[in-house]
Amino acid sequence: MPIKIKQLPELERPYEKLEWYGEKTLSNAELLAIIIKTGTKQETSVQLAQKIINLSSNPQEGLNFLRNISLEELMQIKGIGRVKAIQLKALGEIANRMAMPLNCKKLKITKPIDLVNILMEELRFEQKEILKIVILSNKNEILKIKDISNRRKQLYKNNSKRHLTRTHKNESKQNNISS
Repeated sequence: MPIKIKQLPELERPYEKLEWYGEKTLSNAELLAIIIKTGTKQETSVQLAQKIINLSSNPQEGLNFLRNISLEELMQIKGIGRVKAIQLKALGEIANRMAMPLNCKKLKITKPIDLVNILMEELRFEQKEILKIVILSNKNEILKIKDISNRRKQLYKNNSKRHLTRTHKNESKQNNISS
């Protein structure tokens, strides 16, 4: 019969361990176990968390793989359903946002390294190139940072659909004319 968290000595349970010794003493699996909260009948939340960690293709990257792993990959683990997978993805996004400056507006850009320092943490673990536009005032203060790579992809999809619709309509008109 598998061991349950409640059967562990109190100070070895993730919640209590964090409370007594601090968050830095917890392993990655224990930290994830706190986020996913419950296990299954066969496995504790810590064991499920370890299975999640084992999904990483590069053990050296720690928990950074959570930024790029899909919901479907997470849900392949028995005990990780849609809600827990979404919670884990949200955790990855929270980590991304914590690494970004709170408010970059009114920051002055005097040299390229200023912009690198602002965007590096946000883009550090991206698997694909991300295209951003930084809009500056005439005093070189940041007014807005816009991610256009996703928008561009969406525009391309929309334009492709319009093109297909126009082509289909034109073909229909030509067929009517020739009849």
